Amino acid sequence: MNPVPTAVAAPAEPAPWSWEWWLAMLINIGYNVLAVAGIIIGAFILAWLLRFVIRRVVNRIVSGHKNKANVDDTQALDRSPLAAVRVVQRTRTLGSILGNIVNVTIVIVALVMIVSRLAPNALGSLTLLTAAIGAGLGFGAQNIVKDVLNGIFIVAEDQVGIGDVVDLGLASGIVEYVSVRVTHVRDVNGTLWYVRNGEILRIGNLSMGWSRVIIDLAVAMDADIDLVEKAMLDTAKTLAKDPKWRTRVLEQPEVWGLESISGDALVIRLVIKTRANAKDDVARELRMRLKHSIDDLGIPLPSLTTIMPSGIEGAQRVRGANPPKTKPTAVTPAAPERPVWRPKRGAPKTPPADPAAEPPGTTT
Repeated sequence: MNPVPTAVAAPAEPAPWSWEWWLAMLINIGYNVLAVAGIIIGAFILAWLLRFVIRRVVNRIVSGHKNKANVDDTQALDRSPLAAVRVVQRTRTLGSILGNIVNVTIVIVALVMIVSRLAPNALGSLTLLTAAIGAGLGFGAQNIVKDVLNGIFIVAEDQVGIGDVVDLGLASGIVEYVSVRVTHVRDVNGTLWYVRNGEILRIGNLSMGWSRVIIDLAVAMDADIDLVEKAMLDTAKTLAKDPKWRTRVLEQPEVWGLESISGDALVIRLVIKTRANAKDDVARELRMRLKHSIDDLGIPLPSLTTIMPSGIEGAQRVRGANPPKTKPTAVTPAAPERPVWRPKRGAPKTPPADPAAEPPGTTT
């Protein structure tokens, strides 16, 4: 006959408020505190590791393109192909967005783990409540969803990058930060604008491709137009050939002729195609040289009303505050002339005899 199994008695729970009960309570609290501390420390370590990896990858990509272009400043990457510039700006933008996603995801996961540790049944009992909250957010948070989706498309399509000079309609200036919900733009006055991505309907990016310097020079009514145009064109060509500026000029300058006629002045337009981020620097240098050229001709410049840049014009001039750290391009030296024979010190100042002039075997 098989022996009848005997039931094992469960250990008796300690009586409430006894020292065994207090000891078990303290042990349980200690385990929970250690578990919560471990979750928080693990979340911080994981966030630090992921952000370190993101920064390392971003810095490696940026440094690689800077080294290939042989420049020190990201703005000076205009010397390299346009793709290199956009890769750097897009990499920095994606790096900031990935950092935000990592932080939010780790915080949410850590909170869920802490709640499940302290109150295992709380998540199950809050299922209906969270469903109701989710439905309410679905109707009430449409703007947030719109901002996030629009921000994802803006970054994915490379419409805006950190460091770009843009006109968003709502604000114009340099993009300092891009996230999936808002874009930070610093205008020419130093004001930092927070623009929701869902409110951006159009983007004018002044940092992609190339730019055109347009200078309207006003001269006196009795000035010789042909002489002024020739002086302006010669000055612009001299600038384009200068070792310091020729890497920032893409095409030869052009004089588009007489732009307008007023009762006080004749306005002649000069244009020159430049790198996108070098437009302001080239324009300032060209204006200074044109002023000297017109002064040398003895032609007076009429008085004009002072113009303060604002809006899109102000955004174009933000970049000029930080010119690229580039060095003048070395000019290739001319080919050396044919060496001339010179006698050594102490030797007679007569050139050596030409061996071809004497027959072989002849001695002197």
